[in-house]
Amino acid sequence: MAASSTVSGTDRAFFGHPRGLATLFFTEMWERFSYYGMRALLILYMTRATVDANPGLGFDIGTASAIYGLYTSLVYLATIAGGWIADNIWGQRRAIFVGGSVIAAGHFSMAVPATPMFFLGLALIVVGTGLLKPNVSTIVGDLYPDGGARRDAGFSIFYMGINLGAFTGPLLCGLFGENYNWHLGFSLAGFGMVLGLIQYRLGEKHFGTIGLYSGGDDAATVAGRARVMYAVTAALAALVLIAAWLISAGTWTPDLQAIGTNLGYSIIALAILYFAFLLTAGGHTTLEKKRLVVIFWLFILAALFWSGFEQAGSSLNIFAEQLTDRVVFGWEAPASWLQSVNALFIILFAPVFGWFWTWLAQRNANPSIAMKFALGLLGLAAGFFVLSWGAANATEANKAAPTWLIVTYFLHTVGELCLSPVGLSSITKLAPRNRLGQMMGVWFVAAALGNLFAGLVAGRLESLEPASLFGQVAMIIGGAGLVAMLMSPAVRRLTGDVK
Repeated sequence: MAASSTVSGTDRAFFGHPRGLATLFFTEMWERFSYYGMRALLILYMTRATVDANPGLGFDIGTASAIYGLYTSLVYLATIAGGWIADNIWGQRRAIFVGGSVIAAGHFSMAVPATPMFFLGLALIVVGTGLLKPNVSTIVGDLYPDGGARRDAGFSIFYMGINLGAFTGPLLCGLFGENYNWHLGFSLAGFGMVLGLIQYRLGEKHFGTIGLYSGGDDAATVAGRARVMYAVTAALAALVLIAAWLISAGTWTPDLQAIGTNLGYSIIALAILYFAFLLTAGGHTTLEKKRLVVIFWLFILAALFWSGFEQAGSSLNIFAEQLTDRVVFGWEAPASWLQSVNALFIILFAPVFGWFWTWLAQRNANPSIAMKFALGLLGLAAGFFVLSWGAANATEANKAAPTWLIVTYFLHTVGELCLSPVGLSSITKLAPRNRLGQMMGVWFVAAALGNLFAGLVAGRLESLEPASLFGQVAMIIGGAGLVAMLMSPAVRRLTGDVK
């Protein structure tokens, strides 16, 4: 690995950082541009009437929200498989390029105005994101073999790329998709990913040997794994095609909300069984078991957080379209534009929170991991309380001001900055050394579970007034935040010397 060490150790051409960081910055920026640009349109397109001037699919809110929840949850679940493929077969660099290509193909599939192509596009984006997303971050870390503050600074720059893409994607894709033609917006997301792939290929030379397969196994072993992967992929594709044929023939009409609910309960059951196995037969020390209990507790809190936070693209997006006054100087702005507010707040306030936690730590007043999770939940709940208040008197004739959603997104961002950056960091500190990869997967499973339930909860807009739904979410999340706050001293003791 001499080449990679030389590249990462002495190359400071990108504002004092390796040139490879610039390549990964723009790769992730364009991928997030495409992901959030399409996501901002997704539920609006599914619920728009088929007879509209810019026709959608005409799905009811319950069905559309279930599809949204299943899609976003599968994106996170797929990252586990994507990480395994990179580690055991392809290496991170090939996984990123293949993943980006599949994502672009997915967006261009959705650009075709046909329902089967829409679902094909969603499936391709799930697969592609699963390959790309975890492996970009892995290479960023490998650019800094010595770790330390320079690596932290590199990840901070990289994180800005994520949010720059998340900010611009809804603005551009939303403008063209919502105001002119949905499929034009989906196409724009695809072109964004293509731009990311082009600059990735041009800048790949700056990685040295970083990201190439280095598992140490012989070619025959790797080839055997590849054959198994291709066989499993083909089997899954066949099942999807059979299901699609049965649905199109009218033989099977799936209850998507029931499928989503059962999938969620299955994930919860598997998580409980997995942690029970680790605690009873995992061969861990007493301290490691205590920390595994903490990780399970954080898993529950994170899933609850994401189940509220990720309603930004579903219930909050529908509220923005149907009950929010977006007219500015006689022109109605796209509802999807409000999806950029969270990313803008992240860009503005992430450095402030980073400084604030450091300032508290210098005074021995930095909240514990568990307390930060509690604060994150309370910030999220506060946002839903605000939106419930704003929605109470909102009607199609008397719409709510956009400031209600902007304040809500600000409070949600405060909650995210308390919980999300702490999450992965805490997992790396608490996990047993021989379980680190598995525990990182647990974090993605929590995000998947939260996204799934976010879609299912949003589907209740079918039968509940927005004020009632947002109020109920606020009560549940707020109650969980209070419990987490009360439990934080006990949880802190279980972590040992981890801070």
